[in-house]
Amino acid sequence: MEFDDIQTIAILGAGNMGHGIAEVAAMAGYEVNLRDINEEFVQNGYEQIEWSLGKLAESDQLSEEEADAALDRVTPVVEMSEAVSDVDFIIEAVPEKMDIKKDVYGDVQEYAPEEAIIATNTSSLSITELSEVTERPEQFCGMHFFNPPVRMQLVEVITGAHTAEETLDLTEQLAESFGKTPVRVRKDSPGFIVNRILVPLMNEACWIVEEDDATMEEVDSTVKYDIGLPMGAFELGDQVGNDVTYHVLEYMHEVLGEAYAPCPLLERTVEEERFGKKTGKGFYDYEDGDGADVPPDQTREDVKRRLLAVMANEVGNLVGNDVAPAKDIDEAVMLGGGYPTGPAKMADDYGLESLVETLDDLREEKDAVRYEVSDYLRERAGEGGFYEQGDDADVEFSTIELEYPGDMVGQIVLAREARMNTVNPEMLDELSEAIDHFEEDDDVRAILITGKGNRAFSAGADVSGFAASADPLEAIKLSKKGQETFGKLEESPLPVLAGIDGFALGGGFELAMCCDLRLASERSELGLPEHSLGLLPGWGGTQRLQRLVGMSRAKEIVLTADRFDADTMYDYNVVNEVVPNDEFEERVHEAAADLAGGPPISRWLTKRAMLRGWEDTEAGLDLEAQAFGHLMGTDDLMTGITAFMNGEDAEFEGK
Repeated sequence: MEFDDIQTIAILGAGNMGHGIAEVAAMAGYEVNLRDINEEFVQNGYEQIEWSLGKLAESDQLSEEEADAALDRVTPVVEMSEAVSDVDFIIEAVPEKMDIKKDVYGDVQEYAPEEAIIATNTSSLSITELSEVTERPEQFCGMHFFNPPVRMQLVEVITGAHTAEETLDLTEQLAESFGKTPVRVRKDSPGFIVNRILVPLMNEACWIVEEDDATMEEVDSTVKYDIGLPMGAFELGDQVGNDVTYHVLEYMHEVLGEAYAPCPLLERTVEEERFGKKTGKGFYDYEDGDGADVPPDQTREDVKRRLLAVMANEVGNLVGNDVAPAKDIDEAVMLGGGYPTGPAKMADDYGLESLVETLDDLREEKDAVRYEVSDYLRERAGEGGFYEQGDDADVEFSTIELEYPGDMVGQIVLAREARMNTVNPEMLDELSEAIDHFEEDDDVRAILITGKGNRAFSAGADVSGFAASADPLEAIKLSKKGQETFGKLEESPLPVLAGIDGFALGGGFELAMCCDLRLASERSELGLPEHSLGLLPGWGGTQRLQRLVGMSRAKEIVLTADRFDADTMYDYNVVNEVVPNDEFEERVHEAAADLAGGPPISRWLTKRAMLRGWEDTEAGLDLEAQAFGHLMGTDDLMTGITAFMNGEDAEFEGK
C-alpha cells in the first residue's frame, strides 16, 4: 500500500481516546468510521466530537465550515463488518486490557481488507503479543496518542517483533498528515518511551515519601520549581489518574522485573480508590481541600538529584536496549510530557557521574534493585554524557535548531514545541549564538526564523519558573538579556524574515518585531498579553511596536492584551504578507531566498541607516549619504547595472 491510498480510517472504540483520534483524523481530511460495541457508546463519542469541533470554531482555531466538514466525515457505527470492511487503516483504541484488545482483533481479522494496516493505541502493552492474534503481524504496529489527542502533539509509533518497515513508514506519514509529530519506538518494550520515563519517576516520588526521606510537598515543589517540570509528580499522578499509573507500573513489573515494583504508597492510594481529579481525591484533596497547591519554596537538592538519577537510569535502559536514541527520547518526553528539556539533556547538564554516584549510594543504602545502574548509563558517564556518542545524537543546541534550506538562507527553528516554542534564558543564549554563527558564514545571506510545528511561532516567554523567583533585580537582568538578544536581529547585516505560523504572543511577538519582514499564515494570532498578567512587554515591545503601527495602535494592542488575527495585523502594518495555511512553508522559504539574493553590502548599509534614523533623523540622513558614496565603489554596483542593462537577474558577490 502507498500512503496516498489511505482514504478511509476506522477507529475502534469511541471513548476519550477513540473519539479524540477520530476527530483528529477527520480534521485532517480522512473519512472516519467511529465504532463501539453499542449505539449509546458510539453516539456519545460522536457528540463529544461535535462539541469539541464547536469549541475549536468558537475560538477561531477552525472556521465553522471546516468544523462542519470534519463532522460530516465521521460516521458512527456499531457493526464491526460495517466499520472495517472497506477501510485502509484501522486504529484500535479500546480499553487498555490485553484480553479486550485481543478479542477485538478476531472480528477485525474476519472483515478487514487484506491490505489494511492495524495500529493499536496502547500506552504499554506488548505490540508483538497483540500482533500475533492477527494473521498479518507484519501489518501491525503501535500508534500511541496522548490525551487529549486533539491538543497533544506526540504520537509514539511502535514496532513489534514482526512489524514490516513499510508499515512503520506509512504509520509515521499518517501521523504527520494528522499534524502530529511521530517518534519511532524501535523495540517493543513496556512503557515505550514517555511512560518508561514518567512512570518510574512517579513511583520513585512515592518511595521518597513512603520512606520518610521528604514530604509530598517538598517532592512536588522540587519537581515543579527546581527541576522545572509542568507539574509536580503527585500533581501529575492525580491529573493522569493514579489507577492508570499503577496499572502501567504493574505491567512493567510483570515484564521487566522487581525494579518496577509499585511503591506501597501508590498501591494504598489505588486500593482506596483515590484515583485523582476524576474521583475528587488522590494524593491531593479536590473536594474538601485546595487541590494541588504546590508550594514554590520547599525545594530540596537531594530530592532533585535522586529523581534525576532515576530518570537518567531509564534513559540508559532505553538507549542501551536499542529502544530509542537519546535525542528521540528527549523529543518524545518534551512533546508527550511537556518537559522544558528532555531527560537525557537534563541528566547531561547535571552531570552523569554525579547521578551514577547517587544511584550507587542508594543501592547500597536501601538495598533496592531499582537503583542498579544500567550498563549504558555507566558507560556514558565515563564518556561525558548521553550527547557525546557520535553524529547520530550530537546536537549543538537544545532549544533551537539550525537548518540550511538552500539559496543562501540560514534558518533558526524555535524548537520547544511541547512548550509552544516559548522563550527561556537558554533559548536567548542560543539565539544569540546562532545569529553570530550565521553572520560569520559566508554562504548565508539571509536569516529565516520559524517555530517548530504549526501551533506557534512562539507563545511568549516561558513563565513557568517565575513563581519560584520574584527577585526584581533578576527580572531586570532577564529583560536586558532579551532586549540585547533581539536587538542583534535589528542590527544584523543580514536581512531577517520571521515566518509566523500559529501564535506569536508576548515575547514571541517581540522577537518577530525585531525581524525585518514578517510573513504570517492565515491561522496565526499575534498579540501582547502581558497586561493580563500584570506585566508589560519587557523585551523591547513598548518601543518597537509604536514605530511599526504608531502610538495609538500600539497602545490598543498593549493595553487591551487582545489577540489579533493575521489579516488585522496586516492592516495595522505589522505583518507584511498573509499566506494561505497550505502554502506557508513554500512561501516563507521563497521570500527568504529572495532576500538572500539581494546585494549584501547595500542591504547592510540600508539597515544601519534606517535604524540610525529611527533614533535621530539627521544622523540617519548623514549615514545614508555616506553609504551611498561607499556603494559607488563596489563591484556589486557594476554587477547590478550590467544585469539591469541586459535584462538579467544580478548575482551579487558582496564586494
